[in-house]
Amino acid sequence: NSIHCLQKDLETTDNTLIKTFRHRLKEKISVGPVLNHLYFISHEDKERILQKLKTEGDASAANQLIDVVLKKPHPEGWFRAFVDALIHGDSKYAAMVLEGSPKPEEEEENDYCVALVRLLAPSLVQMKTADVCCECFSLGLLGQDDNDKVLAEIDTQGPGRGAGELLRRIVRRPPGWFSTFLQVLKKTEHYPLLRELTGDPHWCEQQGETGLEKKNNLCGYELTAEEEAWNWKTLYIACLHISTFPKTPLTGHSSTVCECGLLTWMQLLFRLADLSYSEAAAEAPRSPEKTEIVLRDYQMEVARPALEGKNIIICLPTGSGKTRAAVYITKKHLDSRREAGSPGKVVVLVNKIPLVEQHYSTEFLPYLKQTYRVERVSGDSQLKISFAKTVQKNDIIICTAQILENYLERAENGEDEGVKMSDLTLIIIDECHHTQKGGVYNHIMMRYLMQKHKNLRLKKEQKKTVPLPQILGLTASPGVGGANTVAKAVEHIMRICANLDASEIMTRSQEEDRKQQRKTILTVENKAETIMNAIHNEAKLSPICDLGSQNYEQWAVQKERQAAKEEDKTVRVCAEFLRRYNEGLILSNTIRMSDALSYLNKFHEEQIKKKTSVDGEQNIQITDTERFLFKLFKDKKEELETFSKNPKYENDSLSKLREQILREFSSRGQARGIIFTKTRHSAITLSQWIQENPKFADVEVKPSHVIGGGDQSDTKPMTAAEQKDVLKKFRAGEVNLLVATTVAEEGLDIPACNFVIRYGLSTNEIAMIQAKGRGRADDSSYTVVDVKNSGVAERECVNEYREEMMGKAINKIKGQSREAYQKQMMEFQLQAIMEERMRQVKRKQKAIKDEKPSHVKFSCRNCAKPVCSGEDIQIIENMHRVNVTTQFKELFIQRENATLQERLLDYETNAVIACKDCGQPWGSVMVYRGMDFPCLHVKNFVVNINGKKISNCTKWSDLPIRFTAFDYIEHASMMAQGSDEEMG
Repeated sequence: NSIHCLQKDLETTDNTLIKTFRHRLKEKISVGPVLNHLYFISHEDKERILQKLKTEGDASAANQLIDVVLKKPHPEGWFRAFVDALIHGDSKYAAMVLEGSPKPEEEEENDYCVALVRLLAPSLVQMKTADVCCECFSLGLLGQDDNDKVLAEIDTQGPGRGAGELLRRIVRRPPGWFSTFLQVLKKTEHYPLLRELTGDPHWCEQQGETGLEKKNNLCGYELTAEEEAWNWKTLYIACLHISTFPKTPLTGHSSTVCECGLLTWMQLLFRLADLSYSEAAAEAPRSPEKTEIVLRDYQMEVARPALEGKNIIICLPTGSGKTRAAVYITKKHLDSRREAGSPGKVVVLVNKIPLVEQHYSTEFLPYLKQTYRVERVSGDSQLKISFAKTVQKNDIIICTAQILENYLERAENGEDEGVKMSDLTLIIIDECHHTQKGGVYNHIMMRYLMQKHKNLRLKKEQKKTVPLPQILGLTASPGVGGANTVAKAVEHIMRICANLDASEIMTRSQEEDRKQQRKTILTVENKAETIMNAIHNEAKLSPICDLGSQNYEQWAVQKERQAAKEEDKTVRVCAEFLRRYNEGLILSNTIRMSDALSYLNKFHEEQIKKKTSVDGEQNIQITDTERFLFKLFKDKKEELETFSKNPKYENDSLSKLREQILREFSSRGQARGIIFTKTRHSAITLSQWIQENPKFADVEVKPSHVIGGGDQSDTKPMTAAEQKDVLKKFRAGEVNLLVATTVAEEGLDIPACNFVIRYGLSTNEIAMIQAKGRGRADDSSYTVVDVKNSGVAERECVNEYREEMMGKAINKIKGQSREAYQKQMMEFQLQAIMEERMRQVKRKQKAIKDEKPSHVKFSCRNCAKPVCSGEDIQIIENMHRVNVTTQFKELFIQRENATLQERLLDYETNAVIACKDCGQPWGSVMVYRGMDFPCLHVKNFVVNINGKKISNCTKWSDLPIRFTAFDYIEHASMMAQGSDEEMG
C-alpha cells in the first residue's frame, strides 16, 4: 500500500514537472524523431500529432504531444520512457530540462544567444545554407532528421527557407551550440556574419584558430576582464536604463554604425530590450515589432523589377505573400527616396473597407511604423474628410480607391484640399484584376495614362514633364474575361497590363508554391418540386423555364417590370410573389426545407404588415389577388411544415455536404476548413444547421459564418468588427469551420485551411482560384458540391479550362519580345485613352440633353397612383432625393424601420415611408441636421418621362435628370417661422 502511495506521489511529481516546464519543452522538442521512440502512445494519437506537425509546425505539435503524454492513466515507467525518447530523438536539451541539469545561469546565457540569432536572422538567412548544414551535421549540431529536413527545404523552397529551418533547429540544442555554430560559420568563411554575431569589426584579421579554440561563458571567445563585464547580459540590462552608450570594449567604437556596416549597437540593444524571455526562446524568428522583412526566394524574385523602379503586376496564388512583398517594396522605395533627399509618398489602394484595416494592422504598420508614418482611411473613417491633409502628413496611406479618386478629381477641378497624382511616388493596387472599364481602379489609372502620354509630347517639345508614381499591381489571378481562346485570353490580360502600365507580369506557378490539392465534384440527382402552379393559373402565366432556377427568377423579374409599366396589378403582385417562392425553392435545394419555409413565412408576414397602418385608422386597400395569395400560403402552410419535417425529403445536396464535412473532420487530426455558399441567408442557416446537428459535435466541428457588410440584401449585413472577431476566433482555433459568402474569397486575411468546399457556388475562374487558394495547407482538399438547377458542376469544368487557358496566356505574354510587348501596350493604352475621351464627350452631351424635372412623373409601383413630379424632388449632398412638399406628406404613411441603419455623418434613416393606399414602400425618413425628410428610392416607382414609362430603374443615376439642390437655410427658415406661428 505504501509502495502504491509512493508511486502515486512520484507520478504526481513527474506530471507537475512536465507542466512546470511545458513552455520550455515545446520549444525544444523535435517531434518527429521523438515520436519514433515513444512506445506508450497509441497509433491514432501519433497520427494526429504528425498531422499537427505537418499543418502547424513543431511548436503546436510539441504542445499536443505533451498533452498526450500527460493523459492518464499512465503506464508504468512512462516518465523515464519519455525522457529516453527525448534523448534518442534529437531533443537532449528538453531531456536536460526535465532532469534538472542546465544551471540557471547557463539557461540565461543560452537565452541571450537564442535572442541574438533570432534578432540577426534576416542577415543569417543569406548564408550558404547547404555548406553550413553539412558542417553542422558533421559536428553534431544537427541530427539526421534535422539534416534531412533542412536539405529538403533547400531543395523545395530554396536556400533562404532552408536557412530559416536550420536556425530554428539549432537553437533547440543544449547550451554550447552557439560556440559550435560560430566554428561552423568560420569554417564556411562567413566572416561578415561572424562580425554581426560577435559585434567585433576586426574579424577579418582574426582568421587564426586561437580565437575559436578558447571558450568563455557566452560567445565562445576568451574575453579580458573589461570585456567580460561588457557581455551581452550587461548590454541588455544597460539598455533598459540609459539612453546613450559609452564606447564598447568589444568594438572600441561608440554606438554609431559599426565598421562592418550591418548593424549598430544602438539598434541591437533597443531591439533586444523589446524581447521578453519567452519571445527570445520562441521557435520562429519573429519580433512583435516586425522590424525586419524577410522574403522567401520566390517573393524576392517577383519583387525584383519593382525594386528597380519598374511598374509591374505581381501575380501569386492566395496566401503566397503578395502583400508582404508589397511591404518590402514600399520600404525599399521609401528608403531609396529618403537617401536621395526626395521623400516618397505611398498609397495602397483596396476595393473593400475591411481590407483597409487588415493591411494596416497586420502588414504595413507592424513592419514600417518604426521608420515611417502609416495611416489608413476608408468610408468608415472620419479621416476621409481631411484626406488631403492625411496624405501630406504621412508616408504611407492605405485607403479605399474611391476616396483617392474623389480627391484626384477635386485637384483636377481646381478645388482646395485635393490630391494630385504627382504628389505620390508609389501606388499599390490590391486585387488589380479589377482595373477594367467602369471600375474605380481604372478611373485612377486613366488619369495616369493620360498624363503619361501628355508627358511624351512635353518631352518632345523639351518642356518640363509632370512626375508620375510607380505602379505596383497585386492579384491572385487576372482571369481571362470570358475568353474562349488563348488569343482572347492574351488580349484580356494584356489590356489589364496596359491599364496598369505594367512592364512585366511576375508569376510563380501554383505547383511550385504548394502541393496539388485533392479535388472532388459531388453531383446530386434531380427531384420534381412545385408549389407555384396555382399562382400561374391565377395570373394566366406560362413560364418556359424550370422552377427553382436562375432563369425562372429573371423571367419573374421581367414580368413584374412589364406589369408595373402596363399597370397590370394582378400580374405585378403575382410575379413578385413568384420570385420570392422561386427563391425559397432555390434555398430548399441548398439548406434545410424548414429554413426555406421560415424564409417564405417571414416574407408573407412582411406583406401582411404592409397592409396594416400603425395606428389602425388608415384603410389600406387589399386587392382580390392579394387575398388569394395570402389565403393560398395559409392553406398550404401546414402541409409545407409537415413536408419540411420529414427527413425523407431532405435535399440530396445537404446530405452530400454532411458526408463531406464528417469525412474531413474524421480523417484529419486537426481539420480547418471553409464552406463557400451563394447567399448570406444560406451562410447563416448552414452555420446554424451544423451547430444544431449532434453528429458534427461528435467530431468537434466548431462552425461560424462570415458574410458581407453591404446593405444590398434583405439579410442583415455583418459589420467589419464582427467579421474581424470571427476570423480572430478562426485563427485561435475557437472556430474551425467557416461558412462564408464570396466576401471570404478575395482579400480577407484567413489562415491556411486544409479543406475548401464550394457548396452550390461557382462564379468565374478568378473566384475559383481564390477559393482554392484558401486551402493552402499540405494535403488540402477542394470539393465542389452540386446543387439542383445550379449548373455548378458544368461551370466548374469551364473554370478549370479557363484557369489552364490563363496560364498559357500569361506564358505567351512573358515569352513575347520586349518590342512586341511595348507595341501592344501602347496600342491598348491609346485605345483606352480615346475611349475615355469619347465617354467624356458623351457625358457632356448627355448633360446637355438632361430632361427637365417638370417632364418627369412618378407613380406608385404597386397601385399606379400618381405621386409627384420631378420638380417636387430636391437633392441633398448630391446623393439623397427628398420631397418636402406639403402635398406629398398627405400621400404616405410612416412605419418603424426594423433594421435601423448606422449613422452616416450627420444624417440617419429611422423610418420607412409607404403608399397610404396600398402599403407599397416608397423610401425612408432620414434625419438630416435636426430635421426629418422623406427620402425616395426610385426602384419603388414607375417613372414616366415625356409619356415613356420606365419600370427598371434601380438607382437614381439611371435617370437623365438633374434635380434642384436642396436649400437647407431656406427650408429651415420656413420651418422655424412655422414653429413660431404655432407657438404664438
